[in-house]
Amino acid sequence: MPIKYVPLYKDPIKGQAILDNFTRTKRVLKYGKNEEVYDHINRGMPYYELEENEIVGNDKDTKNLLVRGECISTCAYLKDKGIEVDLVYIDPPFASGMDYSKKVYIRKNPKLLDKIKKKEEKLKDEELQSFDEKMYGDIWNKEMYLNWMYDNLMAIKSIMSDNASIYVHLDHHICHYVKILLDEIFGEENFVNEIIWSYRSGGASKSEALPQKHDVIFLYKNGDENVINNKIERQYLDKPFMDTKIDKDGKYYVDTILRDVFEGAPYIMNENKLEQYNMRPVLNLSKERLDYDTQKPEGLLKILIEIASNEGMVVADFFGGSGVTAKVANDLKRNFISCDVGINSIQTTRDRLVSENANFKIMDIKDGVNLYRNPIQTMDKLKHLINGLNDDNTLDSFWMGSIKDSKKGKIPVYVPNLIDSSTRVLDLHIIDEIMKIYMQNLDNVEKVIVYYIDIEDEEKIKKYIKDNNNTGIEIELRDLKVILSQTIIDDKVDYLSFDNKEDSRKKYGIEIKRFISDRLSNKISEYNQKGFLNQEKKKDTDNKKEFKPIIISEEGLELIEYISLDCTNKQGKWQSDEEIKISKEGYVITNGKKTKTFWNGKITSSKKPLRMKVRNIAGDEVVLQIEN
Repeated sequence: MPIKYVPLYKDPIKGQAILDNFTRTKRVLKYGKNEEVYDHINRGMPYYELEENEIVGNDKDTKNLLVRGECISTCAYLKDKGIEVDLVYIDPPFASGMDYSKKVYIRKNPKLLDKIKKKEEKLKDEELQSFDEKMYGDIWNKEMYLNWMYDNLMAIKSIMSDNASIYVHLDHHICHYVKILLDEIFGEENFVNEIIWSYRSGGASKSEALPQKHDVIFLYKNGDENVINNKIERQYLDKPFMDTKIDKDGKYYVDTILRDVFEGAPYIMNENKLEQYNMRPVLNLSKERLDYDTQKPEGLLKILIEIASNEGMVVADFFGGSGVTAKVANDLKRNFISCDVGINSIQTTRDRLVSENANFKIMDIKDGVNLYRNPIQTMDKLKHLINGLNDDNTLDSFWMGSIKDSKKGKIPVYVPNLIDSSTRVLDLHIIDEIMKIYMQNLDNVEKVIVYYIDIEDEEKIKKYIKDNNNTGIEIELRDLKVILSQTIIDDKVDYLSFDNKEDSRKKYGIEIKRFISDRLSNKISEYNQKGFLNQEKKKDTDNKKEFKPIIISEEGLELIEYISLDCTNKQGKWQSDEEIKISKEGYVITNGKKTKTFWNGKITSSKKPLRMKVRNIAGDEVVLQIEN
């Protein structure tokens, strides 16, 4: 359970807190129930202990934070510590109905370095062996999504300064509904702009419709204060054109006034006329791409941050993703706060900021939920960890599945959605909904199992069930945290510790001899089986491209992405005194600096290492104590 609940506001927000006043021809859009909404407001935000895992950089007093945890819990921490933010940019799920994944690349085996020819030749992505790992599922119904967004926006508003502003980045799937929520929470009078960001690549194309090539970004201010609005945009050019100016350093530039349509293209020359199609180029795939779905271009964030903030202000992103907001805020000399529930997001952001020599703290919300990489992968693993649980197409999607019992027969099982923080606490509203809606449709069922992460008042809820359950179906309550503790299983690392004398200086190091990841081995095995099966299905068709299975060596070093040595602390907070990351092409990135050297299976340091952290290519990390 949370240590406490932090009130969002001294007084409930003014105005309509539900959306049942908007009636459409065919449906009524309603935000939950009155009592549920107001109970959430009165309860406040759950405050959990935060653990400081690592300080990166030389500034031990840095205000920059990278937090693994949910938006609401992060806001509770900031609110409790009196930390306010001056600008918020969020790029939350779009309710698009799609799954998003990370492409995981197999690295080169350093044991085969002597057999690798043309080491300087860079392989194309399609020539590298890889498989996809699901990161999150953007699958919501509108009611659930709006409930979730309402809670998050309320939490974010509570930690915004009086003159702060917020960007909410969405697309056509849900932006119109969220616009109504934003009007409710921030006030219609505080709406500033609807910004259109169009792009040439990406975006869905349907045969019966025009290609969808733009996103919508809503800008709101928090209160009566005027939002900072730096409308003048300076664009530097390589050559002098019409209307260009020269700054004190001799660089050519033009100053233009921004408009609310960003077309995602640079200046275009046309018959000696400089046409401004917009301020920034599209995402530079070769330079910025991190193989992270939903990644946004730095140029877009640079415009947005420059418009609505000044140097020294705090910029926050509560759905951090690839870390572009934090990276650009740091470039522009702003402080940053970035949070995300996915470990891949935290790792991607961390490594990105390390390469920029940024100073920041990495913190972890200790909410008792032992997530495996990200919520959706954890949900998938739970299906296998709940003893006897099977998929059941006869049940509503509300139920994860059912268990067959020799005495009770079919037992439906409910598991709270780890993506939706509003279901984390089992309270009277949730149990009432289960009894009055989802249990009413169950036929020939004697018992259901309801898992919870936290429970508001177990005795009170049990009494409520006893007094109000008219279904005749038994309800068994179970703590999900018992099962969540089984989702993390460490990889196995076989290593050799050594020290050499070179140029009269002592050099310590580690050689990785063998790396075993049962989870990745199973994943690769599934990938190979699926590939061979698909090839078998296509053998009689014109498409006869041979499937190439992923084969891992006995050493398994191809499965390592990152190694860090802590030469300072034997336990507790991590101090990365030396680190290497292996790029997908096999090159070594040493302490954030790219090289053209292939990894040789070793990592060295000038200090004696006390601990070693090893991360596999899918993001799982294991920490080992270094023996003499």
